[in-house]
Amino acid sequence: MTNNQWMSLLGLANRARKIISGEELSVKEIRSGKAKLVLLSADASANTTKKITDKCKFYEVPCKYVEDRFLLGQAIGKEARVVVAVLDVGFAKKLITLLD
Repeated sequence: MTNNQWMSLLGLANRARKIISGEELSVKEIRSGKAKLVLLSADASANTTKKITDKCKFYEVPCKYVEDRFLLGQAIGKEARVVVAVLDVGFAKKLITLLD
């Protein structure tokens, strides 16, 4: 997995206002059907991981893991982030290919 590519694309999605970060906001977007992809940091707490993965399974939203919360936050130009929901189909498809 090349860090630069997916991080750059996530930063672009952020500038296009096509992502939401944070656990509660991401869950809200998953429930509403707007989330097309969820990025979860591998160092998230067990509780958060279970909550997000269960929601993703139930609402059939793909969920991908990234190395840690600092990389995820750095990609969107913010502090450490544990969960990011991508709201655009194009960005989601490209991120899935880059993270596989």
